[in-house]
Amino acid sequence: MESIKILRMERNLKQTDLAEKLGVTQGTVSYWESDGVFPPSRFLPKLASIFGCTIDELFKDEEDFGS
Repeated sequence: MESIKILRMERNLKQTDLAEKLGVTQGTVSYWESDGVFPPSRFLPKLASIFGCTIDELFKDEEDFGS
């Protein structure tokens, strides 16, 4: 899920930082970012809160960022 990577990097968070905030491993965050896999729905509200965005924004395509 490329949007998680983009949002994480925009906030200068490492994968390990995000993993700690979510209570998952760094490998889980890496899997979500690199394999195009969506995180389980229970993580979406927390991700949106961490990134200061809506849940809908988590599903943006890479080309939608910066526009």
